[in-house]
Amino acid sequence: MDQKIIVRGGRRLKGRVRVNGAKNAALAILCGATLAGENVVLDNVPNITDVQHIIQVLSFLGARVVWWREDAVTISVPSLTVREAPYDLVKKLRASNLLLGPLLARCGEVRIPLPGGCNIGARPMDLHFKGLSALGAELSLEKGYICAKAKRLRGAQVYLDFPSVGATENIMMAACLAEGQTLIQNAAKEPEVVDLANFLNSLGARIFGAGTDVIRIEGVKELGRPVHYSVIPDRIEAGTLMVAAVATRGEVEIEGVIPRHIQPLTAKLREMGAQIVEGEDVFYIKAPDELRPVNVKTMPYPGFPTDMQSQVMALLSTVPGTSLIVENIYENRFQVAQELRRMGAQIKVEGRVAVVEGVPRLYGAQVRATDLRAGAALVIAGLMAEGETEVVGAEVIYRGYKDFEKRLARLGADLAAANGQEQFFALGEKSDPGRRNIPTYRE
Repeated sequence: MDQKIIVRGGRRLKGRVRVNGAKNAALAILCGATLAGENVVLDNVPNITDVQHIIQVLSFLGARVVWWREDAVTISVPSLTVREAPYDLVKKLRASNLLLGPLLARCGEVRIPLPGGCNIGARPMDLHFKGLSALGAELSLEKGYICAKAKRLRGAQVYLDFPSVGATENIMMAACLAEGQTLIQNAAKEPEVVDLANFLNSLGARIFGAGTDVIRIEGVKELGRPVHYSVIPDRIEAGTLMVAAVATRGEVEIEGVIPRHIQPLTAKLREMGAQIVEGEDVFYIKAPDELRPVNVKTMPYPGFPTDMQSQVMALLSTVPGTSLIVENIYENRFQVAQELRRMGAQIKVEGRVAVVEGVPRLYGAQVRATDLRAGAALVIAGLMAEGETEVVGAEVIYRGYKDFEKRLARLGADLAAANGQEQFFALGEKSDPGRRNIPTYRE
């Protein structure tokens, strides 16, 4: 049943907000914890639906996962009683494929359904297969399942045709328990890859070079040191909040940030005219009324992140002049353009290029969130729009953002969440009694 977020535009965001733990790092680390056995404690874990789903998969396989604090879990995997992940859970998120490497290394056999997740384009498993096969695994596709077996994994040299984050992480986790040395060339450099490597090293792995394009892994016999590890902040959540602040011409302080992780975005926002002051783990951002158009090209890290492209498209839709966006990662990332056009945006898409002609204002409309980042982008568009915007399918937003509308409300946004039965709770200062009976809720 569709969930909705109702946004009433026209308010500048102002105040202070802290960033949650990184979704993509937490998912990989939770999968990597299956290599450890017992005594793993993770802090700064975002309690979002994707994390809840991966925990359900781990529990089905025999892990014991307990939330002992709002953002912290303990994980114990003394044995894996099941080696086949359930389709009804795996279909809900892409990150379930990250169980392939660690379960193969620990159990020698695993059967996982082809993963689900957002419909943002082809995300093939060929590079995962290539790397794991080089380590000695036998892989096949059988009736929608990935089947993998390996009597013994042995170190190998793997060259990735594309610096895939998932493939890098899967191969790295499998190689931790492989015999000998593994080299991953043209490896992904994303901060989430580095965070996973740091976590695995804290368990006793020997991984070198994470964050560069060559990662070396010296296999060990087992992992299992007691670990208390904190997940890095979510650079995409931080970027989304920054874009929302600029979009509303607001003034926001964002805490718990690692500035170097989002330098490509901050460079573009400064190019647009935003004032950004960086501290050790904080950003102060203030936007002028008049912004300048920019061109954006998504690339693997340290390039501009594809996960920020939709939000920036929404922002650029009201910036005078012509902006160009080139999407080099996922071919379906431009689905949000059609929804923004319903709000009055002038966006022309040709293949992997979008031409955005800034308009004076957007207008509230009913729009649909086609994926996680598109949903966030449409909420941002609603914050800029005149009138009321209804974002349908908002449940996808909660896959990656914890308390998204509440956190925006604390910054002064006027918005509400609703379930499919039209039960609302308002988060703005006041409701519109002539439209619906929405009670006021204040944090």
